[in-house]
Amino acid sequence: MRFSLNIPNFGDFADARTVARTAAAAEQAGWDGLLIWDHVVHDKQVQRGKPFGDPWMLLTAAALATSRLRLGTLVTAVPRYRIEQLARQVATLDAVSGGRVVFGAGLGGPAEDEYGSFGDTVDRVVHAERLDEGLDLLTRYWSGGTVEHDGPHYRVRETQLLPATVQRPRPPVWLGGFWPNRRPMRRAARWDGAAPLFADALHGVPPRPDQFADVVAYVNEHRDVADAPFEFVVGGLTPTDRAAALDIIGPLADAGATWWDERQLQTGGLVDSYDAVLKRVEAGPPRL
Repeated sequence: MRFSLNIPNFGDFADARTVARTAAAAEQAGWDGLLIWDHVVHDKQVQRGKPFGDPWMLLTAAALATSRLRLGTLVTAVPRYRIEQLARQVATLDAVSGGRVVFGAGLGGPAEDEYGSFGDTVDRVVHAERLDEGLDLLTRYWSGGTVEHDGPHYRVRETQLLPATVQRPRPPVWLGGFWPNRRPMRRAARWDGAAPLFADALHGVPPRPDQFADVVAYVNEHRDVADAPFEFVVGGLTPTDRAAALDIIGPLADAGATWWDERQLQTGGLVDSYDAVLKRVEAGPPRL
């Protein structure tokens, strides 16, 4: 199992210098990855008045401050982007980091805030269609080949975007979504990783091992190439006491988790606190 640190792109972490310091501390303490939220306003009522940073600029700062840490978003709301712009941002980060990008993707939300605030549709069916079509386009752009595409949501005329991503054939793509909704996990099965969320185990709360095992079994049933590398990402907040942390992580590893994503509780006001996150970072990952 590998261990990532999860931070939002608002509050203290809207500052790229703070993210760079966090990333450097995480690498020094032995963590394997840094994953950043990708929101524009998130929940406008709850986060009103807080600064938000662009996740790709924040991750670039993290890349320049580290040499080993895996870097990515969890998750990027692909339907919110112009796909060609997103392709360039990811490819540029992959180059800057020397091929350390993980691309986490999903629908994003809340829909009314993140889409509706800017005059976009809040129809989740349309968002899902854009996500699938957008992921296909991203992989074609990242290849460095010439793209011709005429789909229901995107059109491209004989366009090549260079350079291609450092990682070949592309950076790993992890899909997020809420379980027990099946469609997000069927989508994840077509890519490189699944990062399920659970309505009864909100951000920072580890899910039940049996619940997570159900996700693993379902995704594995729907994978086209069963022996291809695949990651199962699960997260929550663990105590700094290693034995107590292992009591949480061990059963989830037994259930099939390959990444533990350390997350502050979304309640309590510490999710975007640099001091709270740094305290957990410096304690190091609870390796099995």
